[in-house]
Amino acid sequence: MTDEGISLKTTYSLYGIKNCDTIKKARRWLEEHQIDYRFHDYRTDGLDDQLLQQLIDGLGWEPLLNTRGTTWRKLSDDQKAAATTEAGAKTLMLEQPSIIKRPVLVINDKMLLGFSVDNYQQFTGGDK
Repeated sequence: MTDEGISLKTTYSLYGIKNCDTIKKARRWLEEHQIDYRFHDYRTDGLDDQLLQQLIDGLGWEPLLNTRGTTWRKLSDDQKAAATTEAGAKTLMLEQPSIIKRPVLVINDKMLLGFSVDNYQQFTGGDK
């Protein structure tokens, strides 16, 4: 549906890293349910301060910081200690985007962190 050439179609944005297994599951689910989305890969498309701040504002820095993954386990104790504040965590996430929990699904001003079928069904308006 369009109004004076402006598309009113809703498009989601999916943020993450393309070779992540959870990202692959989320992308497969979106495609199987014919949901249009744009994929933003932190590694190839980049991650700037403005985008990260939007994610932090929407989700909080603590949920975004993945302390269970390989990237976290490889950090030095000093790096882990520095990530106990928003400023320190933000610096670390900008330096090493693979430490950001993923995927992040965004539509308008709503954000969903992580992937589960139930959450995606609810977030996208049901099983299409």
